[in-house]
Amino acid sequence: MQLLLPPEVVEKLVSALTKAGAREIGGVLMGEHVGEDVFRVKELTVQYHGGSLVAFWRAVQDMIIPLRNFFRATGHNFTRFNYLGEWHSHPAFLPEPSPTDHKTMRGMIEDPKLGAHFVALMIVKLNGSGQLQGSVTVYQAGYQECRGELIQEEAKR
Repeated sequence: MQLLLPPEVVEKLVSALTKAGAREIGGVLMGEHVGEDVFRVKELTVQYHGGSLVAFWRAVQDMIIPLRNFFRATGHNFTRFNYLGEWHSHPAFLPEPSPTDHKTMRGMIEDPKLGAHFVALMIVKLNGSGQLQGSVTVYQAGYQECRGELIQEEAKR
């Protein structure tokens, strides 16, 4: 799976990570299916509360209104536009999922109430130059998680 990050999404992430400093933050990824196993992040939420220097706890209630607004704005076209998964930062660690992250995402994909075919977990941080770096891991029920490709798109000229 490829996860495309348009320049405006990268800018939003860099700004949020800069503001958060050493605390972990996160949110929800909403996107568009643009090709076979290719998704573009169209929107993401930023949850500043619930994070510490070494952990992030998502607040489910903070996701509901942004998801409803996204679905309304995209005409409830769920085959093209949908919830892609979650993201959070690891400012003090490698931008890779921890054992707790794997357990949380595995619990989500195996929850029949969620009804997702897959969930993506993007973990990001700022490098020493203040640039975004990260990873994406994809979870599917009944399968081992796999590494996706995180691609920062260039601005159109």
